[in-house]
Amino acid sequence: MIDLIVIQVVIGDRNFRLKINKNDEEIVRKTVKLVNDKVLEFKTNFAGKDMQDYVSMALLWFATEQNKAGTFMISQQETNQKLSKLENRLNKLLEE
Repeated sequence: MIDLIVIQVVIGDRNFRLKINKNDEEIVRKTVKLVNDKVLEFKTNFAGKDMQDYVSMALLWFATEQNKAGTFMISQQETNQKLSKLENRLNKLLEE
């Protein structure tokens, strides 16, 4: 059974009520903090925009970072598979 809880978070001066898995609370709060830190960074560096612009820029940054990490993980997985195949071939040759 999934243990859901309701939390309140603030992203870019807006309140959101979320229903999440209790085990995910810490990571959700860390993610909210990361996004808000980026919003503040963009707000400091790009004066004259509205909050929605800052939140959009922060979320675009966050999604890009996640995609970079995902691409790295895929590349690493492909490398591991190739190394495993190579190791199997070498083992077969050594057995002969």
